[in-house]
Amino acid sequence: MRNKISNRQTLVRLLEQARYEVLPTASTEEKVLANVPRDVTVTVTASPGKGLEATFDLAERLTGHGYAVVPHVAARMVRDRAELAEICDRLTGKGISRVFVPGGDAEAAGDYPDALSLLEDLGELGRPFAQVGITGYPESHPTIHDDLTVQSMWDKRRYATHVVSNLTFDPDVIRDWVHRMRGRGITMPLLLGIPGPVERTKLLAMATKIGVGESTRFLAKHKGTFARLAAPGGFTGERFLEKCAPTLGEPTALVEGLHVFTFNQIAETEAWRQDLLSRLR
Repeated sequence: MRNKISNRQTLVRLLEQARYEVLPTASTEEKVLANVPRDVTVTVTASPGKGLEATFDLAERLTGHGYAVVPHVAARMVRDRAELAEICDRLTGKGISRVFVPGGDAEAAGDYPDALSLLEDLGELGRPFAQVGITGYPESHPTIHDDLTVQSMWDKRRYATHVVSNLTFDPDVIRDWVHRMRGRGITMPLLLGIPGPVERTKLLAMATKIGVGESTRFLAKHKGTFARLAAPGGFTGERFLEKCAPTLGEPTALVEGLHVFTFNQIAETEAWRQDLLSRLR
């Protein structure tokens, strides 16, 4: 009984600290305003097809509405340190103090072949952002060996404040990865990446409309994951979270919250979160 209570408390804490990843489309601002409380952090993806301008424009507008917003600054989409300095001035000038720095799917536009090289330049520019997130890979990366993805987090630890995990549907994978990461000495807090409730036809339409970007790349690279998400009835993650709760509740795991990939099914995601919170409390 004590374990069940502890697991419930863990899930409530993580759901209360959930943040939503959204895609910068024409309707996103309206959906966020209509459905997302101001105390929920919103992250805005970057994709080669839309460019960084769409990401920053939406981030600035949502910040103006009172949200804490985390724009993705995809390293390979930034030309050089001069452009990076302009981006920093632009975002901080609008009150944005958090960014997420992935490598990105685009071919390198200039001086940054990976996230670490851009993070190093952010350091040289005086660390203008209070919070800087980096990617973690519980599942094997399609092109990078597991040892290198863990080493990469270690290399970035001097420049980042937290890790955001990519998706997996296997609680055992999460347990082993968290233990391995912490055993390696990576002590940054973790946000666990999970999908929100996904309805098949909407997911397919969104994937077609957006293309393979920061939050949809696994649809092309991980067919098994796509099959799980696109199955009739969708996927909410509730059972997955319940199975992960013992790991997520470990003090040494340092899991601070959830990073929910909404695929712009924003109303459905917030309804799911509120419903689950009401049943757990």
